[in-house]
Amino acid sequence: MKTGFTFLLLTAITAGAQNKPDTTIKSKRALSEVVISAGTFEASDKAKGASLTPIDAVTVAGSNADITQALRSLPGAQQIGEQSGLFVRGGTGDETRQFIDGTLLKTPNYPAVPGIPQYARINPFLFKGILFSSGGYSALYGGAMSSALIMESTDLPEKTSASFSVFPANLGAGFQHLAQNNKSSYGANLNYSNQSVYNSIVPQKPDYYAGPAYADGNFNFRIRTGKTGILKLYSNWTYSDVGMRNPDIDSSLLNYTYRVRGWNSYNNISFRSLLAHNWKVESGAAYSSNETNTAGSLTDWKNTPVPGKTGFRQIRSDFAQARIVFSHFFPKGQALRIGGEHFYTHDKGHSNDSALTLTDQLSALFAEGDIYLAPNLAAKAGIRAEYASVLHKAVVAPRLSMAYRLPDGSQFNIAYGVFYQEPLNDWLYLQRNLTFSSATHYVLNYTKKAHNRFFRAEAYYKKYSELVKTTPDVNNNGHGYAQGIEFFWRDKKSIKNLDYWITYTYLDTKRNDLNNPYTLRPAYASSHTTTVAIKKFFQDISTSVNVSWAFAAGRPYYNIKDGSITDQGTTRTYNIANLHVAYLCSFFKHWKWKDFSGFAMGVNNIFGTQQIFGYQYSANGSNKQPVALPATRGYFIGVFMSFGIDRTDDFLNNNL
Repeated sequence: MKTGFTFLLLTAITAGAQNKPDTTIKSKRALSEVVISAGTFEASDKAKGASLTPIDAVTVAGSNADITQALRSLPGAQQIGEQSGLFVRGGTGDETRQFIDGTLLKTPNYPAVPGIPQYARINPFLFKGILFSSGGYSALYGGAMSSALIMESTDLPEKTSASFSVFPANLGAGFQHLAQNNKSSYGANLNYSNQSVYNSIVPQKPDYYAGPAYADGNFNFRIRTGKTGILKLYSNWTYSDVGMRNPDIDSSLLNYTYRVRGWNSYNNISFRSLLAHNWKVESGAAYSSNETNTAGSLTDWKNTPVPGKTGFRQIRSDFAQARIVFSHFFPKGQALRIGGEHFYTHDKGHSNDSALTLTDQLSALFAEGDIYLAPNLAAKAGIRAEYASVLHKAVVAPRLSMAYRLPDGSQFNIAYGVFYQEPLNDWLYLQRNLTFSSATHYVLNYTKKAHNRFFRAEAYYKKYSELVKTTPDVNNNGHGYAQGIEFFWRDKKSIKNLDYWITYTYLDTKRNDLNNPYTLRPAYASSHTTTVAIKKFFQDISTSVNVSWAFAAGRPYYNIKDGSITDQGTTRTYNIANLHVAYLCSFFKHWKWKDFSGFAMGVNNIFGTQQIFGYQYSANGSNKQPVALPATRGYFIGVFMSFGIDRTDDFLNNNL
């Protein structure tokens, strides 16, 4: 059910998705040696103990298998209920970038809708590994001032399988076919969602007159080449249609009518293999095409547009990337990685009568080395150089991380880095005489993992430079900072068959960017955030019961007009609890293709607490309306079924 909610980590059952092991490169690093981890949460099928797995990373109540919404339950991320994207450590959602097998996922979400987050286009179960870096990430990646979400796709499936699910607002079906020689596979999935029936039962605000409807299809092909290589191809197509009406804040006799339709195609090909003794190559290419049509108008009680009060915007964006990385492995776990990549972007469209065009070529070279100074002391040093044709500017970004392992197995990590990002295309349409914005990160981290328990504490400072300002004209005179401390605790051992997760984030941040008259705390930044998740699986009755809770202190809001603040305040606290229940069963126990099925139901925001994310103002500033959830509570019930492989986790995660 797509309801626009953001909720916390829940895990339906403890078993994780299984994949064939990656035999291409085997790490020679001993388990007792130090591992650089400042600023990152790793989610990998290879992770042990209390580390995160892909199942953990996306099993979030109400996330609808949207990775970015799911990761909001980790420390550093803000509880944003009215926008898409991952807001990390004082950064906007645009300051986080997602990468699949090294290539940039340019448009990860469906087209934006005012006040309601839109969902991810990519199925998270495509991936075997997820690395969420909230700061100080590798020199192999760029274009993100705050955070990088680095995802590695699955190699070959365990065996042939098929699946489908039926929920009131969602239908899905798919298959994966593994060749008899276990060296290649192909698969496809189709999904369709239409909220109109659900919205007629559970009233929503706004009034939807079209959809919301979402459709996506994807195809994948994988083949092993030689003894150590693998080639992977992934293609995804999506369509969305959302039309809605809201009462006009300036006139009780009029409505503001808004409709957005989007088409997107994303295609990715990657290859990795050993080249020679201790050498590895990883290459990839991606192409995406995205078209968004947006129309807005004031309408009367007959839904007739008011003359002169309509607007239309159409943008077609084509994006391509090519990338190659060579790695050389030295004795004692040391390594050197060198590579380069090139990005091509071309936008063409119009906003009302104004043409919008943009062409950009960005090239990057990078190098990074893992250096083990002693058995308990390691460093990762890197450098990245970029040139953007649209800016006519080149930048160089150094990166450095160090880690020291203590005798008890705990670890201290420090990280430093400079991270550059081009201005958003919307600003480049208006002003080409801009430059890169940048953020300098300083991170101090302590972690300890033992006996299915994991603790992490992290302090950081981030300095922003040359942020985009929109007054008196579009320029790079903005600046800001973010600093804070975060805690993460997970315990899967203290109480039998019980897994719980607790996070706390303190954030102090201010920015002078966009139309801010002076340095202000951003409207998306909450000073204190806490999340708690508890899961319990009752094996005797094959039932999973999950409870989660999220709390965030109130966020500031401002009405800025003509360079001054005419109204400001702080929203009420964000406070949501959720309850989900799933019963697992098999409908065809004696069939040779045994099914793995179940029923799921749940309530999001079970106590019906009011959530306000900010305010919209009338033209003269005398009236304001709260930005809130589309509905106080969200409900779902449905059935899922898979054949061949126990994919119960996947279906639960997509709908819980």
